[in-house]
Amino acid sequence: MAGCLTDPSRAPVAFGQRAVPQLFAELQRPEAGRRQRALASLCDLMHNPERVYQAVRGGFLEQLEVLFKDEDPSVRTTTCELLHMLTAHCVGRQALLSSALLPPLSQLLDDSSSSCRRSVHRVLNRLSLLPAGADALLTLIPKLMLKLKEDEEEEEVQVLLLSTLSSCSRLDALPALAADGVSLLGHKLSHRSPNIRREAAAAMMALSACEDGKRQVCEGAVLPVLVALLRDEDIEVQVNAAGVIMYIVIITTGKQQCLDLDVVPVLLDLVTKKKEEEEETDEERKRRRKALLMYSLRALTGLAEAPGGRRLLLEQLPLLVMRSEAAEEDQDIRRAAQTAIRVITWTP
Repeated sequence: MAGCLTDPSRAPVAFGQRAVPQLFAELQRPEAGRRQRALASLCDLMHNPERVYQAVRGGFLEQLEVLFKDEDPSVRTTTCELLHMLTAHCVGRQALLSSALLPPLSQLLDDSSSSCRRSVHRVLNRLSLLPAGADALLTLIPKLMLKLKEDEEEEEVQVLLLSTLSSCSRLDALPALAADGVSLLGHKLSHRSPNIRREAAAAMMALSACEDGKRQVCEGAVLPVLVALLRDEDIEVQVNAAGVIMYIVIITTGKQQCLDLDVVPVLLDLVTKKKEEEEETDEERKRRRKALLMYSLRALTGLAEAPGGRRLLLEQLPLLVMRSEAAEEDQDIRRAAQTAIRVITWTP
């Protein structure tokens, strides 16, 4: 007679609607092993939206707070993993944001377990993708900046942290700017990992969208690094670096510094690389290349407002005319090129 196969890492699960209450009851048990197995089974159940709704509407979420202080690091880690799975659903995200769990959850950013810290960052990053979530995390920006300064975490955690800061700063850049964000992100722009360079440049772009951010970027001596990133092997790094420069050249100081760094030939080179576009077949890379072209054209338009920039661009005007007149050219790119030409050729 065949025996019943069970997974020793999971707790037995009751049938139907009884499953979630039964497993949350197991979390109250004094044995760490039983709590860990119950959490593992709950994580399995949270793939089902109906069970997510039951966990949220049943008022079970608040029971997780006590597990944040559990002596067993695996219990703390799996509790955060459970929250990460819950936040994959709209009802779970809303429940977490309206609960009192965010402050104690943020304390786990200093947890002794690297797995637990990584799980916390996953939860925060997922929340930051929503405007309401990014707004709720703005008070955590100083703490997140301190974590960025420590520079001790593995690559995945650093990428998640930078992505969270980027999402929050797109909503409101001032908390990150007040926490020395430009300087801290500037150090990450030269990181050996393209993933970290990409997210650091994206966060810098978010900071440079506001007036204070533009000023700090100019004062922070990070523009030479950003100009160098326009030649990065990773196209997403190039896109984000071009985005920062696009914002910086809006102000007079930014225009002059970029001209001093001889950025015009670099931007023109990006704008006139037709061969790479024609050979591109991947739709996502096409989208990124279009963004790179748009940001570069807008940056050139801003530089053309300065006399020195206009002189340089008048000499290269035929290159932009080709972009603006090609029948097969993307309509947005043609318009951006036409705008650049109008500014370059403007006379009082």
